[in-house]
Amino acid sequence: MSDAIRLRTYAFIDNMQPQYAAMTGTVVKGDPCMAGMAQLYIELEPGSGIYSLLDAAVKLSNAKPGFLVVEREYGEIELHSFKIDDVHEAGRAILEACKLTVQDRQKPVIVSEQIITRVDPYQAQLINRSRHGSLLLPDENLLIMEVEPAAYISIAANEAEKAADIKLITFDPVGRFGRMYVSSSRVSEVQTALEAASSAIKSIDGMQR
Repeated sequence: MSDAIRLRTYAFIDNMQPQYAAMTGTVVKGDPCMAGMAQLYIELEPGSGIYSLLDAAVKLSNAKPGFLVVEREYGEIELHSFKIDDVHEAGRAILEACKLTVQDRQKPVIVSEQIITRVDPYQAQLINRSRHGSLLLPDENLLIMEVEPAAYISIAANEAEKAADIKLITFDPVGRFGRMYVSSSRVSEVQTALEAASSAIKSIDGMQR
């Protein structure tokens, strides 16, 4: 099966942070997420292969699925549980079905990162129109990060919240590129968030593509 399936993303989170979990809960259509849960994003190519693999994960583990996104090119699932072992078991079930290992995943890359200081009110309003988390207020400092593949942005967002006193405005782990927006009234906090998020992404091993 490994000849037909390509593992784009295997993104594991050990402890979902409060803002991150609450925001994820606003977009999942399946079992709701809560702070303290472990989580796994898996993205595969082609997309149609995801159905049988999700079936294996939920039958062979106690992890619960939050969403299933299927496109012709990619398929993506999210699984979570308060027990880390449940999530690891779900991941193992999927990898065994694919005849793949974690090391076969695509290594993520940071596509862009920037900090905008003292955000203008007009730009804040535009960003707020598409947010799923906190409101971005005028004069706050904004961090924007993009990664590829998209689902790895979940790790960046969760690690940013762990490391710094920030607001999570929104993040999107679906598609080709993942993007997150975090803000703070202090520049030092968004810089700390950037360092934590960048370090987390760069530490993930995998295949160069």
